[in-house]
Amino acid sequence: MMQENIQVVAALYKFVSLPDFAEKQEPLLSYCQSQGIKGTILLAAEGINGTIAGSRQGVDSVLAFLRSDPRLADLEHKESYTEIQPFERMKVRLKAEIVTMGLPEVDPNQQVGTYVSPQEWNDLISDPEVIVIDTRNDYEVNIGTFKTAQNPQTKSFREFPEYVSNNLDPNQHKKVALFCTGGIRCEKASAFMLSQGFTEVYHLKGGILKYLESVPAEESLWEGECFVFDERVAVRHGLELGSHELCFCCGYPISEQDKASPQYEEGISCPHCFDSLTPEKRLRQQEKWKQYRLQHLFSA
Repeated sequence: MMQENIQVVAALYKFVSLPDFAEKQEPLLSYCQSQGIKGTILLAAEGINGTIAGSRQGVDSVLAFLRSDPRLADLEHKESYTEIQPFERMKVRLKAEIVTMGLPEVDPNQQVGTYVSPQEWNDLISDPEVIVIDTRNDYEVNIGTFKTAQNPQTKSFREFPEYVSNNLDPNQHKKVALFCTGGIRCEKASAFMLSQGFTEVYHLKGGILKYLESVPAEESLWEGECFVFDERVAVRHGLELGSHELCFCCGYPISEQDKASPQYEEGISCPHCFDSLTPEKRLRQQEKWKQYRLQHLFSA
């Protein structure tokens, strides 16, 4: 039985035509608040995307509320658990896109690549004719990715279309396999690539997280850890807690090797931000770290 203080964290998304998305904002916000749920849900004409947290009963109630709309009846979600509520308040925002590529006209509801299950993924990416592309940002790719995958070196998902334009040719790259953390970015990326004339575009259903959950470690083609956007920071096979932490200064995921660097100082700097710290910024960061430690000392 789940402990009473455990918070359920539910991540969800679905590309689905929601022309009335703006009308759903207030009722959804009110219902989430009535159930003691916090987090962020994005609504757009192309669908829904969000992460919420709260009690088991509260999260289940909100999921049931969402699925009461026939268009969201098959809405899937992924869960994790924490002892501390990771969000400060509940927000329901209206957006042009539920995952920002900067091209609202690219609509996965109109066309989308071929979904590939985790069980079929290894065979696909082992095909020498398939180009495998990680659609995540560079800091995510740096701590783990699939063997043979290309790193687009993007700082944000908005840069993915430019990467495709500069590096890929539908006449040359006949088969393309895309993946991301939970499936939403690679799904939208597949729609974009189809719109650019690529004909065989595949994407990993459920993303890396579903692969790590489903595929045994001894059969896996994954290397490293997978960055996640919650307090776990990173996970391994079986979704076990990874070894990375976040730098208190820059928010970059840091490894044990990073912490052994002379450029690492707890709460102050890491190898990724050390060179950008001016003397003034270092003083501000030292004060920020001091206040953070005092706050947590008194709240312990």
